[in-house]
Amino acid sequence: MSGSTQTDRLTSSRHQMVETQLRARGIRDERVLAAMARVPRHEFVAEAFRDQAYDDHPVPIGENQTISQPYIVGYMLDILRLDPSHRILEIGTGSGYVTALLAEISRQVFSVERLEPLARQAEQTLSRLGYGNVTVIVGDGSLGAPQFAPFDIIIVSAAAPQAPPALIEQLADGGRMIVPVGPSVSQELQLVEKLGEGKERVTRLEGCRFVPLVGGQGYPWQW
Repeated sequence: MSGSTQTDRLTSSRHQMVETQLRARGIRDERVLAAMARVPRHEFVAEAFRDQAYDDHPVPIGENQTISQPYIVGYMLDILRLDPSHRILEIGTGSGYVTALLAEISRQVFSVERLEPLARQAEQTLSRLGYGNVTVIVGDGSLGAPQFAPFDIIIVSAAAPQAPPALIEQLADGGRMIVPVGPSVSQELQLVEKLGEGKERVTRLEGCRFVPLVGGQGYPWQW
């Protein structure tokens, strides 16, 4: 297969993903849909898995981690109501795919990854694709990035026992965080909105399945 033929096929698969897996299943934020139509998801998976890049399931990215199912990514971003003015903290850089989506929509993205090999690979991919508004940090994602706080939006791409207090503290008043909460067998997405004066509102959303958030305010082990 020629390079141009493969590129055309992957582009077609990406647009089909947006229409059938996202728009048809209720994702309505046009900024999110446009970003997912632009970002080449196949660039964020290993060559061996490129043919699966736009399929409706997670894909391995190494180090016992995965790139999440397209629908769950779209759903999380849709819920967050992203805006071009936002400063965003992402917990769990992984391959950098969600980082790229956030960078397409918002002003500045800080992304924390516990595993240095993944962080460095993601950094290289994001740089190669021209995303200059991203800072990748190697560290304990459950503790966030207090040196860059506050954040308008926090997105957590790993499951925690509870919404980490350190991350809630780093939200700006009026800010929003989405985080999977629960053990390996039963997780739910939670939307945490910081209302000010020490108050938060938590909305429980749909079930999900993520790898664990390992760290000081996460799980002490990898399941």
